[in-house]
Amino acid sequence: MAISAKDVQALRQATGVGMLDAKKALEQNNGDFEAATQWLRVQGLASAAKRTDRDNSEGAVAVVRDGANAAIVEVKCETDFVAKSDDFVNLVSEMAAAVAARGEAATSEFTEQIEEMLTTLKENIAVGAVKRLSAGPGQVVETYLHQQSGRGVNAVIVVLEGGSEELAHDIAVHCAFAKPAYLRRDDVPASEVDKERATVEEISRNEGKPEASLPKIIEGRLNGWYKERVLLEQAYAKDEKQNIEQLLGGATLVAFAQVYIGA
Repeated sequence: MAISAKDVQALRQATGVGMLDAKKALEQNNGDFEAATQWLRVQGLASAAKRTDRDNSEGAVAVVRDGANAAIVEVKCETDFVAKSDDFVNLVSEMAAAVAARGEAATSEFTEQIEEMLTTLKENIAVGAVKRLSAGPGQVVETYLHQQSGRGVNAVIVVLEGGSEELAHDIAVHCAFAKPAYLRRDDVPASEVDKERATVEEISRNEGKPEASLPKIIEGRLNGWYKERVLLEQAYAKDEKQNIEQLLGGATLVAFAQVYIGA
């Protein structure tokens, strides 16, 4: 019998399983809702859905460059035992390659594999962050992946204009170490700046700093705060006597993306 999308959606909402499993359950049971629900329980799929509330702060990341495009994909799980398994690591790499080639929507091509892992590995497994950057004319794209126990745990993409691939790679390695949150100062949301400004002003007043000196002290502390999280202002990891903007010379850092486990 024909299974309607409405019936599939209703079963998904009732059991928490994926679309493919809900459709299969209804097909196996001639559209009978109760029988399909019981079938999912027997198969262990309904119980797998309950795992979606469990912490999945472990996982793996992969980064793939495909011509002028590069992509990072993160897949999350509960334990490093699963995260470093060959099947898990290979799946993350395949997804990153698909996103690099076809765009972020390509992750949907792997729904069935994710749902199968949910059942077989009995962990809360889900796609996490997905990033894709492209280099335009006169630009280069470079990547870096830090690995741990055979799995990627920290992935970076850098797009550079007017610079070499070697320079782009060096900056990507720096990002992996320094974990910048923003490219430039103007990218930091005003609400974050206002909150930090209020905090350092309160700290400075509590320290008994002279009122006349407060503006200069507050700006100095804010500048230090920016240097911790803004990439262009960070001290270069390999030579702290210069910051990233100075390292660039005449090149321009167009964009960067970073995903790391436990972020």
